[in-house]
Amino acid sequence: MNAAFVARTEDVLAVYERPHDPRFPVACFDERPCVLHGQPVEPRPPVPAQPAAGAQPAKAGRPRRESSPYVRQGTACLLAAFEPGTGQRLVEVSARRTGADYCRFVQALAAADPQAEKIVRVQDNLNTPADAVFYQHLPAAEARVLAARFEGHYTPQNASWLHMVELERSAIARHCLHQRIPTLAELTAHVTACVTQRNAARATVHWQFTLEKARTNLGRHYQKIRATNYPD
Repeated sequence: MNAAFVARTEDVLAVYERPHDPRFPVACFDERPCVLHGQPVEPRPPVPAQPAAGAQPAKAGRPRRESSPYVRQGTACLLAAFEPGTGQRLVEVSARRTGADYCRFVQALAAADPQAEKIVRVQDNLNTPADAVFYQHLPAAEARVLAARFEGHYTPQNASWLHMVELERSAIARHCLHQRIPTLAELTAHVTACVTQRNAARATVHWQFTLEKARTNLGRHYQKIRATNYPD
């Protein structure tokens, strides 16, 4: 943990503490890779049970075991934006995660909230710079308009626990991603049903880790950073 980590942590926590303002909604964005699995192939022969050898617990027997290998059908990607102030989320299932996919999703996010003056976007450090990608896939005038709709804030590296959308991704995963899904169309149907249900319920996150708690719980790291740069 260094000064850059602390600075970004405080920046994100300060955003989370802002009161909800429809003119400046907070939207947390992230992505999640998914593996598509086909139907199981011919099952492997079961491994028979093994009786216990002797009376020692360490030499206990093994139960009968079976396995059904599945065929990998490729990958997909979930692009997700979660707005904690309204309990709404926008999730897209994409065959790939390229700059063009990211640009298209951000356009959809902007269009979904036309009344917002500026969308406060919280995300991690993507491989593609957030605003530069717009200019790679849109005319300059459109790219400038799209970039101006957003105010960017970035979580520290290796700090997914600080990203509110991680909780939303986990909820979607528990709802439908625990099963083996073979096609992009089926994955899209499962995710759409889950997102529709959660949006209707306005399911949101009640964030508890505040700026004040960070300075208390991480106080020794703050002190270490200052001691390193300004020793007595």
